[in-house]
Amino acid sequence: MSKEIYWVFSISVKVGRFDEFKRLVGEVVAETRKESGALAYEYSVDADQSTVHIFERYRDSAAAITHIDQTFVPFAERFLSLVTVMGLVVYGAPDDVVRSRLDGFGAVYMSLLDGLSLS
Repeated sequence: MSKEIYWVFSISVKVGRFDEFKRLVGEVVAETRKESGALAYEYSVDADQSTVHIFERYRDSAAAITHIDQTFVPFAERFLSLVTVMGLVVYGAPDDVVRSRLDGFGAVYMSLLDGLSLS
């Protein structure tokens, strides 16, 4: 069984703030590139630039905590001032520390039923 953890945030960008949000995302992505345990970190936006999905995948719980506590925290206040979190779905088996960081966003935890990963 894989120790990888991944999640998808669904967020709404506040009206008139997309350009500022986009600049901030560039900063966060640049810092995330430096993490050895970050396997994927992608932002996707709808046509009217109001809804964004963030796909994040980490090697394990320790890598997820590194991202949250060391990379994201310095940006968190600015980031959260620009968006409203609409949902968060978490996959894999995050440890209690990861769960404690994500629970505040109303995380829904999904357990693997069956399948395969070719990566």
